[in-house]
Amino acid sequence: MVQLRGALVIALAAGLTSAVCDGLNLSSEAIAYGTVIAAVVVKPDFSRWPLAIYPVLLVVFGFCMAIGVVLGLALSAVPQVFLFGLVAALMQLFALLLPGKLRMLSGVVAVAGVLPLLSSAPSWSDWGQEVLAIALGLAIATAVQLAFAPAVIPASESGAANSAEEPAEPPLAERVKAGLQSPFFWRKLVFASLALAIGQGVGAVTPKYLYFGVVLLLNDSIGETLARVRDRMIGVSFGILMPLLVFNTLGIGALQNGLVLGGTAALVMALNRASYLRTALISSGVAFVGYGPLVAWYIPNRWVDYLMGCGLAVAVGLLLFPNSALRRYNQLQADPAASPQQLQRLLPAAQEEARWLGLPLPEQRTRELPGIN
Repeated sequence: MVQLRGALVIALAAGLTSAVCDGLNLSSEAIAYGTVIAAVVVKPDFSRWPLAIYPVLLVVFGFCMAIGVVLGLALSAVPQVFLFGLVAALMQLFALLLPGKLRMLSGVVAVAGVLPLLSSAPSWSDWGQEVLAIALGLAIATAVQLAFAPAVIPASESGAANSAEEPAEPPLAERVKAGLQSPFFWRKLVFASLALAIGQGVGAVTPKYLYFGVVLLLNDSIGETLARVRDRMIGVSFGILMPLLVFNTLGIGALQNGLVLGGTAALVMALNRASYLRTALISSGVAFVGYGPLVAWYIPNRWVDYLMGCGLAVAVGLLLFPNSALRRYNQLQADPAASPQQLQRLLPAAQEEARWLGLPLPEQRTRELPGIN
């Protein structure tokens, strides 16, 4: 029942945001951002985000998109591939400055900076509309979730666990120095800068998805990269179903936008695949909002190009500074000095590697304490 209510809230939040943005005569791109943000920010279990996340998310979005607008206007005569690569590199450097509590926004930073470059001509007018739409999406989704929240709201277990186990944050200078000395940081920065050019070189219809594949999926370990690739492609596959069904029968509008995103949420949760929900919602949103009438070529080519982005992320992870979580996990299992926390953090990535290799899944064994039989 809670899952059904969550899908209803997502549908209402998306539909209301789309209608309000449309009523304010915002651009189709702005409506897309606001509608998708409204759907994604809703928590289907009705637990609540920390209050600080709302202004922080809006500021990060606005600041990163502003960088894209500034450079897009200043370097309008520069080829898009070069400009895109420059902004992509700057976003990776900016993500390096984020404190530990905001590290989860690294993907937001990487995406937001290049969004203005995906339009025909970036402008401050478009930037203002898009930031306004994002603010409306955050506000409307939060209000709708509060209005439909059950009497007993569960606490966010993941947030409580993270705050309890979070180590002391090193100073900014040390974090930046450690990042600049890491080959994994430079690996991601270089290929984020080259991803659009690689996409164009291999003939991708929508080469931006190779960039999204690198910045959102490429991780320090092979196992975590593979896990993100699996989750992303399953989520994208779920996300393209409702736009095909709804828009080919009912057309496009605020009501249909809500039906698509709510229907996607209901489908994913009915199949007990909640871990893919946000990817599926984003895929449903960008499949139609801002692109006009649904065209037959867009859905399959977007899926194929995202698959190419996944392939690029996996290839980079395997060929340049490969870091096997499974090998590291087995080493720590044999090390008496290794802490259970280290093993627990590595276990999901190690299991993912083993799954792809067809090996038995590793399990964390409880070590016997000295003197206890």
